Amino acid sequence: MLRSLALLALVAVACDSSPTPSKPAPAEPAKAAPVAAAAPSAAAEGPTIDHVVETLDGGQQKFADLRGKAILVVNTASQCGFTPQYAKLQELYGRYKDRGLVVLGFPSNDFGEQEPGDAAQIKDFVASKFAVDFPMMNKVHAKGPDIAPIYKTLTEETSEGIRGEVKWNFTKFLIDPAGHVVARFESPVDPLAPEVTAAIEKVLPAAG
Repeated sequence: MLRSLALLALVAVACDSSPTPSKPAPAEPAKAAPVAAAAPSAAAEGPTIDHVVETLDGGQQKFADLRGKAILVVNTASQCGFTPQYAKLQELYGRYKDRGLVVLGFPSNDFGEQEPGDAAQIKDFVASKFAVDFPMMNKVHAKGPDIAPIYKTLTEETSEGIRGEVKWNFTKFLIDPAGHVVARFESPVDPLAPEVTAAIEKVLPAAG
């Protein structure tokens, strides 16, 4: 009998010593995302990000300064059948610039010698004829042995469906905010075509 009472006493002590229920422990914080996911590292950036080009005014435009913006690069000409696209490009820029789009015009005389003017003549032409206020770069070679480094990247360091020599004036390359070239639109494609605006909206850094 005494032994039974002793066993009962031990069981009671064991139950009384069980930890009292406490508030649920806070959920373990999620593990930190990889650096590249939170803020793109240099390794995650695209091939255009380190390019520096000359502006029509003789200054410099660093692509790194446009990090975080969507960029549409277009080789332009003043005497081309597609020259009226300047007006559409300006409209496109006006529509999306507050949401993070930059249009960069690169005059080139490579195609039919349709951009013979110097920097001053080009600047006057685009301003007076089309009221262009998106950034215009200095004349470049968009193909051939003297191809500008940015165009070498656009046409050679890009994926299938984007890479390839520029065929004519007003070819359009879309670059995402991290410097990756994500789309290409050939000369006849209107800058305001649904496929162009849809591609731009997909990579805009800011919601409208």
